[in-house]
Parts: sequence; C-alpha cells; structure tokens
Amino acid sequence: MADGAGKKIWIIPDCELPHEGNGVLKGHESVIVVNDSDSDAEITVKLFFTNDKPFENIKWNVKANRVRCFRMNNTDDMCGFKVPFDTQYAMKLESNCNIVVQYGRLDNRQTNLAYYTTLGFYQ
Repeated sequence: MADGAGKKIWIIPDCELPHEGNGVLKGHESVIVVNDSDSDAEITVKLFFTNDKPFENIKWNVKANRVRCFRMNNTDDMCGFKVPFDTQYAMKLESNCNIVVQYGRLDNRQTNLAYYTTLGFYQ
C-alpha cells in the first residue's frame, strides 16, 4: 500500500502520565504508531498544557511497513523532555505520510488498576 492507511494529523486530547506505582505492571502512557506505507514516517509531536506553553521539539521516526511504541515516561522517546506526572496535557502528531495512532494508559495507583487504549482523533 503506497500511501498507507490512516491520516497525517492526529490529536490525543486526554493524556496524563501516571507514576509507575508498586505493582508488577508499571504505570505508563504509550503511543503506538503503525506505518504501512512505503515511506518512512517522520513525525513531529507537540504537547499542549493547561498552564504552560506547548513543547514542540519531539521528533519520532517509524520505518516503512513497521510499528513502533513510544513511551511518555521514556525521555529518549520524548527527545529529552520529561513529561510531568499527574498533569493533564494533549498531544498532536503530524506525519509526512499516513499513519495510524493508538494511545494507551496503564494506571495502577489503585487496587483495581485501569488500562485503556483509544485511537486519537485524525484530520
């Protein structure tokens, strides 16, 4: 598939990085990007905060016909930016080719841990 499935612009409006916690499963956020096009995806990520200016210096790459998981608590994945814990923010991804984006959060701060995934909004 030359053009690939998905869209070039994605918004994830409800991000909030939880602490890892003490459970066997560690709390985290992740964004999974699928690139089934014939071109490598070059993705620019912008973070929006309620009371701070956006952070815009995040670059991700996903090779053609590959999938890659990016973790918000991994400063290497976030190009050195340390995402604050327990702070609501939103994320915008812009790619040079069509991609599919899925967001996931595992929050184990309570006995009944919460895990969910959702597709971002695409344009």
